[in-house]
Amino acid sequence: MPVPIRRLFVALTLCCALLAGATACGSATDDATQNTAAVVAAAAASPSPSTTAERQKLAKTRFVANAGLAAGATYQWIVKPWKAGKFKKGASGRRFALVKAGLAGAFAYNRLKAAKKNAQGDPTLSKALAPLTAGIDSLKDLPSKLRKGDSTDATASSFDDIINKVKDAGKSAGAEVTDKVPSAGQLAGGS
Repeated sequence: MPVPIRRLFVALTLCCALLAGATACGSATDDATQNTAAVVAAAAASPSPSTTAERQKLAKTRFVANAGLAAGATYQWIVKPWKAGKFKKGASGRRFALVKAGLAGAFAYNRLKAAKKNAQGDPTLSKALAPLTAGIDSLKDLPSKLRKGDSTDATASSFDDIINKVKDAGKSAGAEVTDKVPSAGQLAGGS
């Protein structure tokens, strides 16, 4: 038993030395530390809103990201196959192209709704996107039409038109949108 008693004695001595050192150094600043801790706790309890300039920067950035993902998905899995004739009856790989287009349509609709919400945080973007709100809402039923294969030319054309109008509205508001093709995981996950 002599070994554990030695270890206990060393540990106890070390703890006492650390405790004594901490209290000796911190006794003069205890009030300041407590006041700082109270201020930090109060700030954490009541979050302050960001300034108008910060909200606008974040709104434009988020708008560009969401609209870019919608545009990339639309171009990659709806417009390109449509122009290549993959949606026509009897085309090779038609069913697979239609399923991918339906998923891309649902994804693009989701991201366009998010982009519309982001645009509401910026006065310039909200004015530019106001006329497009009805067009974005009209895309809601189009992904199911794509999956079923109903009027694929008109459906693909509508997606392409709305995406181009959103890009133009963003560009006029100073938030240029570039196509960003989402990964398969993002497309399958819907966001």
